[in-house]
Amino acid sequence: MSICGIVLAAGAGTRFGGPKALARDETGRPWIDRAVSTLSAAGCAPIIVALGAGAADATPLVPGGVTIVTVHDWAEGLSASVRAALAVATSTDAAAALVIPVDVPELPASACRRVIAHAGEGDPGAALSQATYAGAPGHPVLIGRQHWPALTAGLAGDRGAGPYLRAQGAVPLECGDLWHGGDVDRPRPVDQVRTTMFSGSSPASR
Repeated sequence: MSICGIVLAAGAGTRFGGPKALARDETGRPWIDRAVSTLSAAGCAPIIVALGAGAADATPLVPGGVTIVTVHDWAEGLSASVRAALAVATSTDAAAALVIPVDVPELPASACRRVIAHAGEGDPGAALSQATYAGAPGHPVLIGRQHWPALTAGLAGDRGAGPYLRAQGAVPLECGDLWHGGDVDRPRPVDQVRTTMFSGSSPASR
């Protein structure tokens, strides 16, 4: 079973103070590197990273062997990133895509493996599941290949796969025993981000 990994890292990070693609943890390690390592440890291959705001500075932070897709229309919102990443995924033989945003640096590979394992219980191409934390939807999300065309067709604005997952009854997989499940929406003392800012940032872009 081939599962590709997708890291969404194209937003402007308006509330965060800069593109999250440029963020680093307290040790100086880029969030992008952590995200790719987590997906790799979970068995995802290939791995696709969607970059937009700050792409020129973020590209050197992406580990080797990873496919980078530049989201030129990133200011339109999250939908543009998901659409661009899935377009690249269609050129692979992956049966499904495991999707995470870059702003979950503490996401453990164990949560990813749990969601992937569920897909392996049936037809991975038809799978649709989402990690939950105390019942609240979170990441990662697994989207079987059969869902990609319909999901892509319905994407708009700053909405990602959430509406589609709800409409199609994505299977919830509780992962609260593995970690807290929260993303990092605003800077914390331990986080670092390059101060390079970009004009034309949309308040809706993350």
